[in-house]
Amino acid sequence: MAAKPKPEGRAGLSGTAAGPLRVGTAPRPRLMDLEMSHGKRVRLTRMLYEHGPGGGTLLILPIDQGLEHGPVDFFSNPDSLDPDYEFRLALEGNFSAIALHIGLAEKYLRQYAGRVPLILKINGKTNIPSDAIAFSPLTATVEDAVRLGADAVGYTLYVGSPGQDRDIAQAMQVRADCERYGMPLVVWAYPRGEAISKKGGRDSLYAVEYAARVAQEIGADIVKVNYPVPGPNDKDAPAPYNQLLMTKEEMFQRVVRSAGRTMVLVSGGEKMGDDELISKVRSSLQAGATGIIFGRNLWQRGHAEALAITSKIQTLFREYGEHPE
Repeated sequence: MAAKPKPEGRAGLSGTAAGPLRVGTAPRPRLMDLEMSHGKRVRLTRMLYEHGPGGGTLLILPIDQGLEHGPVDFFSNPDSLDPDYEFRLALEGNFSAIALHIGLAEKYLRQYAGRVPLILKINGKTNIPSDAIAFSPLTATVEDAVRLGADAVGYTLYVGSPGQDRDIAQAMQVRADCERYGMPLVVWAYPRGEAISKKGGRDSLYAVEYAARVAQEIGADIVKVNYPVPGPNDKDAPAPYNQLLMTKEEMFQRVVRSAGRTMVLVSGGEKMGDDELISKVRSSLQAGATGIIFGRNLWQRGHAEALAITSKIQTLFREYGEHPE
């Protein structure tokens, strides 16, 4: 069978007051080209090729919001308050993995074990206190992930927070444990803190690109980032960020390039309309992202509606997956 042509990513032109700046689409890292242990390679192969859309892509369903945001996120779809709802959606929607904390894994995984890959979140915090000194303590260990048969661990790192010194030190120990056990490390890289707020804000290109680069520097195999958003506070970002004239798509291309050989997951964020959701998936994959991690955008919908939009996402993913030569 002839190979299906891959979609072409556009090379965007952007500029500064000093002149044009060319930004090209970054190639998506391929598992076969990455240096890692056999254990990591086996686990990533399951998620990238054997579950979900396949073709070296990832479609992740997270349900860590119960800890991070509280039960408020489940009001719009009361059925979603039961974690079994998300597990069934992950199975029936053929997701690459489900991401959640240890209590939910131990209480709800049994009938889905081996059928839905698990990313065990091993640190977290509530959103009750201010994010001014954001830090997520450990809630589980890499050993717990091994015991539960997980295919990766998730770690939240708050880049720019005054608590980042102990955060990076904690992440270093997690990374060492991941290497010891052959466990892929997925870093939720979130800019936070007063210093970030004064330099353009946490959704600025400066902050998001910096977070992606930090994740690569500390040894993440996969990084989860938010899509950068242009805003009036961009003028407060350090030079030359405060002079860049770029579209959102061009900004995200920079984020992917800064992540280098660390695979990029795009955060789904708050629930959006179908057209906007599909557009976000397409632009992310076209820019070189490995995948999307959609939570509220899916499980805040009724089951049938969630499966219907997931099917559309899966079809789009297959356009951008690796194809046999």
